[in-house]
Amino acid sequence: MKDGIARSPLFYVGDKYKLVREIRTHLPRQIGRLIEPFVGGGSVMMNVTADNYLLNDIDGNVIALHRMLMGHINNEDEFYEQLYGIIDQYGLSLSYRADVVPQGLKKAFPKTYYSRYNKEAYLRMKADFIEGGQQDMGRLYLLLIYGFNHMLRFNGKGVFNLPVGNVDFNKNVHEALHDYFSLLAQKQTEWHNEDFRTFLNGIDYREDDLIYLDPPYLITFSEYNKLWNNETEKELLDLLDELNNRGVHFAISNVTHYRGRTNDMFLRWSEQYNVHSIKSNYISFNDNSIKQFNEVLVTNY
Repeated sequence: MKDGIARSPLFYVGDKYKLVREIRTHLPRQIGRLIEPFVGGGSVMMNVTADNYLLNDIDGNVIALHRMLMGHINNEDEFYEQLYGIIDQYGLSLSYRADVVPQGLKKAFPKTYYSRYNKEAYLRMKADFIEGGQQDMGRLYLLLIYGFNHMLRFNGKGVFNLPVGNVDFNKNVHEALHDYFSLLAQKQTEWHNEDFRTFLNGIDYREDDLIYLDPPYLITFSEYNKLWNNETEKELLDLLDELNNRGVHFAISNVTHYRGRTNDMFLRWSEQYNVHSIKSNYISFNDNSIKQFNEVLVTNY
């Protein structure tokens, strides 16, 4: 855990790991139940204290990975042994345990030697995962760890299609997993895999609830934004207005300006609430470079 902040072992591109310290300064000191309709990798819930956690994501693979990890909370060492067994089966590098990449390869390709070393092994693991019906969450987790930008990406037919990345199972991965197991062992969690509208409309709200939302950003170009459009944005904002009228507290992260684009709908809507500017950098899936943009946290309390 770096500087008291734990990172999700799913390593989501665009997750709130680097921002959660600032975000939580704007959250209530006492939270009975933290409700997240877009939990993603879980960096916020890992780093925010509440009595209970109600967690949801529309991506069934994300929730399945969380549930798989939750199932190993009390047998962490056994989980590592299982992962290491899969890694050794395919001959992938495992720099947390030992440096096996030849020096010649490192010298010839100083920036891409992991991807070159692991490519064939990664492709075999991916083929076995697909052939096995894409239900093996251990292999899916390793495909995410060794894959490009730690993405969960499937094609139009639902087949996993992420290429190999330039990283392996290193110290950061092990530390993130250890922190996850340690923190989640102390949290009372309930996991859901539903559309955000179904999820939020199905809750019997309490006075000390806080909804934290990190929806797909309408004006950015992330892989995860493909299912988001003006209509879903408006439906979310209308739903938050309804919850506000019922006295339910919420905090929502969003981007108002990005590379010359402006989210006018969100800007107009946010004028009725409290807007907090959040210092942020965004890494795009498309070009993997840092882009300055304007991120905010809007609260109704």
